[in-house]
Amino acid sequence: MTRLALSSMEPGGLLAERAYERLVLAILGNEIEPGFSLSVPELARRLEISRSPVREAVQRLINDGLAVSIPRRGAVVSEINPKAFEHLFEVREPLEGLAARRAAHTVTDAALDELDAILNSHEEILRAGDPRAQIELDMTYHRTIREAAGNPDLSALLNRIQMRSHLALVTLWQGEVSARSSLDEHHVIQAALRARDADAAERAACQHIRNVRERMAQLPESDGEDDSDD
Repeated sequence: MTRLALSSMEPGGLLAERAYERLVLAILGNEIEPGFSLSVPELARRLEISRSPVREAVQRLINDGLAVSIPRRGAVVSEINPKAFEHLFEVREPLEGLAARRAAHTVTDAALDELDAILNSHEEILRAGDPRAQIELDMTYHRTIREAAGNPDLSALLNRIQMRSHLALVTLWQGEVSARSSLDEHHVIQAALRARDADAAERAACQHIRNVRERMAQLPESDGEDDSDD
């Protein structure tokens, strides 16, 4: 794992939040691989902060499904096998569609402008070829739609599903064609939201998730028969 030092001068709560954010990006960017032991003392050393905020951050990773607690071993980064990935996206598809449908009715002009800015940034990052940044912007785009939908329970559920599903999406964002296709599909969703067309927004969001699942199924890494629990 690369050095991810944080400022120890920040307040405890903020330090724990930043430690969590750094670890999430490291996990989703495959800097911390599935099965990696999340040792609190070791992470505290690498982040150059005390153990307390790291312990809080690791517990949040467990709560979000990005890590699991194993008896006599402690917390480790979750592993998402093909079957678990299919289950996650089976649930995610209709929920993302619902979020887009609701957002088409409730999204503000300011939120639409924010979504446009995210897409513009993503276009620049795509040209730069930075998979980690692409993952972050992809998650931000979907999260902003969910927030615009105005349903906290739906947003919380989808946030957890999205983070777990992204454990398996690192290789997808490394492919130029797949990354381009996903961003193009975001633009289709955006056009429907701009038109306040709830039916079109729902269709576009559902189709996007189906397409991502199909692209993952075509990758060699997803062809294995590993049926172990995640």
